[in-house]
Formats: sequence, C-alpha cells, structure tokens
Amino acid sequence: MDQFSETTSVSWLSRLKDSIIGVLIGLLLILACTVGLFWNEGRAVTTARSLEEGAGLVVHVSSATRDAANEGKLVHLTGPVETDGALSDLAFAVSATGVRLIRRVEMFQWQEDSTSETRSKLGGGEETVTTYTYSRDWSDTPADSARFRKPEGHGNPPMTLRSRTIAAPQARLGAFTLGQPVLDLIDGDRPLPLDATQLQRSRAAYGGGKKVSLIDDRLYLGADPESPAIGDYRIAYEIVPLGPVSIIGRQSGDTLTPYPTKAGDRLLIVTRGDVPADEMFAAEQAANAVLGWVLRAVGLIFLFVGFMLVMRPMAVAADIVPMLGTLVQFGHALIAFCLALLLGASTIALAWFFYRPLLAIGILVAGVVLAAGILYLRRRKTGTLPPPAGMPA
Repeated sequence: MDQFSETTSVSWLSRLKDSIIGVLIGLLLILACTVGLFWNEGRAVTTARSLEEGAGLVVHVSSATRDAANEGKLVHLTGPVETDGALSDLAFAVSATGVRLIRRVEMFQWQEDSTSETRSKLGGGEETVTTYTYSRDWSDTPADSARFRKPEGHGNPPMTLRSRTIAAPQARLGAFTLGQPVLDLIDGDRPLPLDATQLQRSRAAYGGGKKVSLIDDRLYLGADPESPAIGDYRIAYEIVPLGPVSIIGRQSGDTLTPYPTKAGDRLLIVTRGDVPADEMFAAEQAANAVLGWVLRAVGLIFLFVGFMLVMRPMAVAADIVPMLGTLVQFGHALIAFCLALLLGASTIALAWFFYRPLLAIGILVAGVVLAAGILYLRRRKTGTLPPPAGMPA
C-alpha cells in the first residue's frame, strides 16, 4: 500500500459561481423529490389494495393437475420444482442441478481510495488536501487503472473473466410449466462445494494459461494462492437449488403469469417452501410498508440536500470570514432540515387526501378531537373555563 497527497485551491468567485449553478440543481432536486414522495404514496396504496384484492380472490389448487375452470383466475399452488438436466458453466466444466447456477469472479487488483480535507481561507477561498491511497485487494468489479490519479506503478490488466448467471430456461411444478418470470423470483442461493474431481475437470476445461488450484471451495487462477499477484482470479459458485415453492399467479394454460388486479398492480408472488396464501399476502403487505417508509426517508434526505444547495450561495458569500461562513452553514442546515420536514410531510399528507381520502379525513378528525380534548382539560385545570350553571363563581 502506498499513498500521496496533492493540494488544490478554489477562489471565492469560483465557489460562488458553482453555488449559483447548484441553486438550479437544488430546485430540480426539490421538485423531483416532491413528485417522488407523492408518487410513492400512490404506489403504496395501489400495491396494498391489489394485495387485499388478491387475498379475496385467490383459489388454492393442486399442482398435480390443471383444472380448466380456473383458467384466468388467481391461483395458489405449492410443490417441488423440477428441471430437465443440469446447469453448466462450460468455461470451467462446473455443473449442478438447480434453478440458477451463479459464478462469482474476483480479480486481485490495485484499488484507489481518496480522502479529502477542505479548509476555508480568509477571503472566501478554499484549500483542499486530497490523499490518494493505493492498495491491492480482491474485487468483482474491474478498476480502470488508467483513471487513477497516479497510474504509474498501479497498472491493472483487463478483467477478462466476469461473474455470470446460468439460468434454467424453464422448469415444472407438477402439471404447470414455470417460465422465466417465475424462476427469477425463486431465491435461496447457497454456496456450491467444489472437490478434487471438479478441480480436474476445471483444469481440463480452462484454457487461459493460468495455473488452476482449489482453495476454500474456490477455484484459484494464479501461480501461488498464498501470495496473490495482480491479475490472479478466484472463482466461487452458488446454486439456487430445486425444492418446494409456493406460487400465487394467474393460471394461463399450463403456465403462471402476473395477475392484473382492478387496483392496478400485477400479482406474481413466489416464496420458497410450502407457505399458505394468507401468509404470502401478509409478507408482501409488510414488505410494501417497509418499502414505503424507506422511500419516504430517502425523499426527505434528498429534500434536505436540495434546500442546502438552494441556500448555499449565502453561505459561500459569508465565507469571506471563515468563522462567519461556518455559522451561516450551521443555520442553513437547521433551516433546510425544517423545510424538508415541512414540505415532505405536507406532500405526504396531500397524497393521503388524494389517494386515501376517508382515512386521511378520519385521522384529521381524530387529531382535531384529541387536540380539543387536551385544550379543554388544560383550560379546566388552570381554571380558565367558566363554572357550570348554578355553581358559585
């Protein structure tokens, strides 16, 4: 590992010009986040209603036979997945029976990391010290050493071997044929053990000119696994095994396809194991709720960033005196946080009135009643309410 540092300076006028451009970016970001938050509420409602609709329509069927009476209906079936033959990665003669065979490739290569420390200067300029650190490590993504700040002595060869997935084109579940849309939803990948016999096959199949070894269930391509060299590879395999799955989808002939709901979504749910339909719908509802909150949080974060960009020219202008600029930036962060919460909450509330009017009105009424009750009790406790009729004042 080695490193070097370089120092760059930016004038106050350059910073001010960049911050003014940032205002436009911030406004676009605020607009995009507002639209995104509104859309997310609609997406969550549509998905929730589609799942509720599906839970009321689904019909459990046997996977052993197909009933023409269920054609076009939303059906639930369980059973073991079966395929014809094994999946093979011909490059290393690795074969296994399953839904997907996954080859994961890593190359030993130079990596560049950078850290920066920025200091404000009197007069509004900035000085940035950037330290570039170079280390050798395994990565499944090629690092283009030509783009390194200091490429000399840190060259990486092209990554000619890449990760890939070999998927079964189709499979069967009893009397039903499972196409790619269903197979893509089957999860549960696990490591595929490799042995000495497999090592011999891989050595015979591989024609890349590197020595092939077997270390910790990985194929190692290079002279010495104990002392890897730049350009060496290690390759691991995973398999998504066959086994019982549960599927909810539309019966279309001998296949299962997404079911179009009146609410607007298309339902195709796949779960590993023998799982009842109500549990599958409950799990999807929970996942939908979690996704909704994650997207709300992401939207609020980017709203905060947008407001910070909009106010940045004032902070840069105040940076003529570094201490003053720091105080202004702190104040702007508080203001941006409050504005992001206000706009985000308002957008979500407006979306609820648009997509869930009855629920939104109910919550609003409940809130007003609760607030009125608290205010009444507070006034009564402090004696500001007039006494009941007939009672002495």
